[in-house]
Amino acid sequence: MALLEVKNLEVSFGLRSGEVKALRNISFNLDRGERLGLVGESGAGKSVLGFSILNLISRPGRISAGEIWFDGQNLANLSAEGIRAIRGNRISMIFQDPMMTLNPVLTIGQQMVECLQAHRKISFDAAKTIAVQKLKQVYIPSPETRFDQYPHELSGGMRQRIVIAIALLLDPDIIIADEPTTALDVTIQAEIMELMVELCERNNVALILITHDLGVVSQATQKTIVMYAGRIIEQGPTKEIINDAQHPYTQGLMNALPQMAIPGQRLNQIRGAMPPLQRIPTGCAFNPRCDYAEEACKRELPTFTRSGNCQVACHMVAAMRKAEQTQEGV
Repeated sequence: MALLEVKNLEVSFGLRSGEVKALRNISFNLDRGERLGLVGESGAGKSVLGFSILNLISRPGRISAGEIWFDGQNLANLSAEGIRAIRGNRISMIFQDPMMTLNPVLTIGQQMVECLQAHRKISFDAAKTIAVQKLKQVYIPSPETRFDQYPHELSGGMRQRIVIAIALLLDPDIIIADEPTTALDVTIQAEIMELMVELCERNNVALILITHDLGVVSQATQKTIVMYAGRIIEQGPTKEIINDAQHPYTQGLMNALPQMAIPGQRLNQIRGAMPPLQRIPTGCAFNPRCDYAEEACKRELPTFTRSGNCQVACHMVAAMRKAEQTQEGV
């Protein structure tokens, strides 16, 4: 049985112009210790999906349909008290900017002890021992000294390590990391991602990594979900998606990587932009930007087609697979 099972999830936002759907028919599984990447441009719905798992969607947003099963409980219907017992305890979240996550007027130690005492009946000394141990796990030098320091006294990379240590405090089953290396330089990004993978493997913690960087996904995850305009358009083993992307959008993301461009020439890019939620095109949402779009793409929403070990929502892939099956039957 999967550790986390999301079934037909939909998230809606009530606006003056009417209700719009930020997520549509999202379904996937996550096993214990498995690392999953959520990929797509800004506005694809990646962060909304991460927030919805922990029921952090603020009004006027709401989970309008679907189920989020974790350890026999549907998190979508859980009471405020019930979700608080899971949030930060069994499922932790790492946000983009550690300075927005950490309280600037409390020491690192105060914040870590407060987190532990919110979920466990534990003394200050016992909580401090656990906190210092977690700081050591993320390779913070002089952890006893850092325990008494304020966030502004630490570098960006150090603050992000502390946020990871806080996420690990209560030995969670799942960590959701929302663009955890965005504010860091390239060398520190690599160190933080290596650290997260090492910690997840060592503690058998599942990871949901939200990012727009396929390069990071290729190195850190085992499965990948590609999102576009609030829908999943391709999902499967990371290696298969990276080496043989099937959906035209995923292919465009791969071609946009800097290493795919010819030196001295402009970087490749996908023409156009992600449509706003109020004006998502009929049929396949990607069809106005797709070089292979045909009439069916403009009329009908594509269903998932299996390609190897991947699932792809594309009319062109479905037609190609059907032709291959016809040839094999001849």
